[in-house]
Amino acid sequence: MASGLHGEQQVLVLTRLALDAAWLAAQAPRYRFVAWNEAGDGARAIARAVLTNGSTGLSAAELATLPALELVASFGAGYENIDLAAARARGVRVCHAPDTNSQVVADHALTLMLALSRGIAALDRGVKSGQWESLRAPRPGVRGKTLGIVGLGNIGGKLAVLAQAMGMQVAYLRRGAPAAGHYAPYADPIALAAASDVLALTCPGGAATHHLVDAAVLRALGPRGLLVNVARGSVVDTVALVEALARGEIAGAALDVIETEPLVPAALRAMDQVILTPHLAGRSPETRVAQHTALVGNLDGWFLHGEPVHPVALPA
Repeated sequence: MASGLHGEQQVLVLTRLALDAAWLAAQAPRYRFVAWNEAGDGARAIARAVLTNGSTGLSAAELATLPALELVASFGAGYENIDLAAARARGVRVCHAPDTNSQVVADHALTLMLALSRGIAALDRGVKSGQWESLRAPRPGVRGKTLGIVGLGNIGGKLAVLAQAMGMQVAYLRRGAPAAGHYAPYADPIALAAASDVLALTCPGGAATHHLVDAAVLRALGPRGLLVNVARGSVVDTVALVEALARGEIAGAALDVIETEPLVPAALRAMDQVILTPHLAGRSPETRVAQHTALVGNLDGWFLHGEPVHPVALPA
């Protein structure tokens, strides 16, 4: 249980994401943020909080080096690589920043879908290299097509609204939750892919969704189907994806996240039917403000009141 905020608390930072300098200065009287790789044994011995994110997480082995740890804060909605069982065993609370960037991620997913369908990236490269007439073949639109969403949460729900506004039909993977709105539910990813023109991934990462999109799902999506991933790279079997693209089993893929990031397989980099962005779907000036606000809210909530604002439910 938090014992209150007495003087400056040290927060170890276990993420590559850079915190805003002005925000850090404003927190200085209460919190001192120290990079994990710069923290010695003494700093780890007294640290009561760790800042991480879903991609980086906090392992049981790392947690074991922090005897005074009380709180693990994720700088974002995801927390799939934080060892929740180890945290619970130690009595450590975990918190996150839900719905701080869901709209911009949904916007990015829509942008990728449209760019992929209309061939924007390849057309841009072609025109800049001196082509024109040879590139003016018709390109498919999305109106009247079906968007299949894996992960109809904050992000997926916002993407569904955007898609419907563009005249698309929306289907989704229903995994035990109540039916959602007027969207068509499908019980398994293969059936959803078979019914979809575009399959968009907006689900959490972690063991439950690891390689959920595999060779069978990609085959079901079909030779005119498009894949958009703004979730986690681990949701897609990368080897199967490369093979499906090379064989023409799907028409294209737009990926903001990759299993091996920041390393990108050479095969994906060489494919014109692939659009890649560097895991920035959730990044905008507005979302950065919201994430910083959620972080300090969680820290203050714990150290001042004994409860973070946005707790994560730990496993029983």
